[in-house]
Amino acid sequence: MVPLRSEEKTRRTWRLRSEAIALPPRRHQDIISIVAMTSRLPKLVAFDLDYTLWDLWVDTHVTPPLRRDGDAVNSVRDKYNHEIAFYRDAPEILHRLRAAEVVIAACSRTGAPALARQALSLLLIPPKAGNKDVPPTPAIRFFDQQEIYPGSKITHFKRLHQKTRIPYSEMLFFDDESRNREVESLGVTFCLASSGLDDKTFQKGLNEWRKRHPVEAIEDADKIAN
Repeated sequence: MVPLRSEEKTRRTWRLRSEAIALPPRRHQDIISIVAMTSRLPKLVAFDLDYTLWDLWVDTHVTPPLRRDGDAVNSVRDKYNHEIAFYRDAPEILHRLRAAEVVIAACSRTGAPALARQALSLLLIPPKAGNKDVPPTPAIRFFDQQEIYPGSKITHFKRLHQKTRIPYSEMLFFDDESRNREVESLGVTFCLASSGLDDKTFQKGLNEWRKRHPVEAIEDADKIAN
């Protein structure tokens, strides 16, 4: 009978250990997100604005003046009450990149750059999930670099490279227009966001960048984990 009791004790010990290290659902999901983001990240991630982060053309569908109703989150209105808002997954994606210390850039060829910047300044991004005590942040503060003006995206990325000295190979760009794939001639990884930015498209872009650069820096894990 002794061997049986030892076996039972062993099983009970392992069961208790498993229960002790079990994580609540929210924490478990946080760890899954961290693992997904630590495989390696580009040093710079850039986003187009129109139909990539929000579902309109600023220079066509928006009429100034713009306003925000009080502290409304992710919502700005124009003269005719048309709403400007980021796609649903965009705020959390920006938070994840910020936490990983990735340089975030806005690269838009809009004909209304001042209006686009005003919209970014007025839009309030809600705090990261679980940080209810943190106030919303103006969207423009998430963008370390802003290249917002008409013309070829080649020019936008050449200026980004000049300002940041980040290699083109360390840049990932999300845009809804196939013509802007031209930036790949510089070495930038391009990801088409034909229906706007969402988690699936974001992960697709990361996977494509990682596939193209399988040997480059793997130091992002420590930055996110700590």
